[in-house]
Amino acid sequence: MTGADYANLVASYIATRFGPRGLKVYREVRVGKTIIGKDRCVDVFCVSEEGQKAFAIECKFQDSQGSVDEKIPYALEDVRSLAMSGCVAYGGSGFSSGVLHMLAASPHAAYCMPSTGQAISTVDTRELDHVLAVHFGWWDVIVEKRIPVVSERLI
Repeated sequence: MTGADYANLVASYIATRFGPRGLKVYREVRVGKTIIGKDRCVDVFCVSEEGQKAFAIECKFQDSQGSVDEKIPYALEDVRSLAMSGCVAYGGSGFSSGVLHMLAASPHAAYCMPSTGQAISTVDTRELDHVLAVHFGWWDVIVEKRIPVVSERLI
C-alpha cells in the first residue's frame, strides 16, 4: 500500500462512518504554510456542515522499515503549527518501536487502519474516531452504547 492508498483508505472510512453526520471529506487540500514555509497540502480535510468546523489529517503509512521514522517528528510538529485542529493518522507495521511510542503518546496522532468499505468503529479505527468525536462534539461516539448513571435518592 502506498501513502496515497492509505490516505484514500482513511478518507473513505471517515466519509462512510461520519458522512451521515454531515461531515464532508476532501483529499489534498491546500491550507497555509508548513513550519519551513512551503505551501501545505493536507492529505485529508474534514468540514462539518453544522457549525462549519474543520479538521486536517496528515496520513503516514509504513509497512516496512524505512525513512518514515525520520519524518514523524516533523509531521507532528507541522500538525501542531496548523491554524486549525488536526492530527497525524498512522498505520502499518513498519514503524520502529521508538516512533510508535512517540505517536502513541502524542495528542496529535491517532492510529487508524480501517478495512476497505469499513463503516463501524473497531479497535483499528477507535483512536481516530475519538479524536474526531472530541473535535466535533459527537459525545455519543465516545460513550457508545453505555447507559448514563442515575443518582439514587435517599428516602
